[in-house]
Amino acid sequence: MSSPCSSASPTTAAVTAGVLSHKKMYGDATNWNEDEYRESILKEREIQTRTVFRTAWAPNPNPDAFVVASSDGTLALHSMSSLVSQSAAFGYSKGEDFMVAAPEGVVRAHEGPAYDVKFYGEEEDALLLSCGDDGRVRGWKWRDFSDSTENNVKPLLELTNPQHKGPWGALSPMPEINAISVDPQSGSVYTAAGDSCAYCWDMESGKIKMTFKGHSDYLHCLVSRSSASQILTGSEDGTARIWDCKTGKCIKVIGSLEKKSRFRISSMALDESESWLACGQGKNIAVWNLPASECVSTISSPAHVQDVMFDEKQILSVGAEPVLRRFDLNGALLSQIQCAPSSAFSVSLHPAGVVAVGGYGGLVDVISQFGSHLCTFRSTSM
Repeated sequence: MSSPCSSASPTTAAVTAGVLSHKKMYGDATNWNEDEYRESILKEREIQTRTVFRTAWAPNPNPDAFVVASSDGTLALHSMSSLVSQSAAFGYSKGEDFMVAAPEGVVRAHEGPAYDVKFYGEEEDALLLSCGDDGRVRGWKWRDFSDSTENNVKPLLELTNPQHKGPWGALSPMPEINAISVDPQSGSVYTAAGDSCAYCWDMESGKIKMTFKGHSDYLHCLVSRSSASQILTGSEDGTARIWDCKTGKCIKVIGSLEKKSRFRISSMALDESESWLACGQGKNIAVWNLPASECVSTISSPAHVQDVMFDEKQILSVGAEPVLRRFDLNGALLSQIQCAPSSAFSVSLHPAGVVAVGGYGGLVDVISQFGSHLCTFRSTSM
């Protein structure tokens, strides 16, 4: 007669099978780590809600590279050739919506979102500049940034927005910096700030050379028109202003001063000749001939415009929809291309005609001059 322990009873076997089946279906919870699970959920949520506010193509000798400025305060360096290679091997059949691309270099540039990034100077001597919600402009030597394998490259430059004195000498909160424009010819950098002012900074001393004051609400954007010693600013107050950089005076106001009918100036761009200005305002793009001081066309868009730029005598625009549009100066729609971000905040153009569109979800869509998608990826951070 066999021992009672020599074989499992039918009831025991059934229980064992049930446990194994449960583990197979739902996973083994014996090594469950609640903290790790919570951290993974938060990380995934942070990635999904990250926003790319600006992309910028690098100067020579790295024309293949571009930098991504994101809402987590990082600047991430990506290589176009590497991204295209990864995209070709990406397994869309596995159920992933977008390729996740680790940057080749990354720095924590700001406490809070990084809103804009520009290059100052040419080739290896260029500086990479960024601005953000912490009210600072920081600059890195581009060669050091692009060559570094570490994530701790120190900035060579830091400019800090002034704080204004209130009652009893109390200082105001640090106003954010929403945009940068550069003018290497005059050795100046211009910033659009949350205190309704634009500032001209001397790159040698790191000090403010001039303050441009006249808007009634915070600034979203600005561009430098070096051929005329002017800057142009766009504000939440619904106006764009042209300023004389020699005197600091406003010489022209573009847009309505009436509060009921105005929309913020969200974006602006100059063409290469600095004769044409495009202003994104609400669901419209106003196109101005600056020498004639005349608005030649108003282009309507289905969604709010969030960034514009020129490609020779054509205008590229993106906004609160997953579409890249191209117009001529008279407002005729030349093309529209679906892009990955559900809401796009940045459009940038490579000299070869390749366009990068960045926006919500940390997504960047790289589109060829022929309209095909070279790669779409989600930029990761540190």
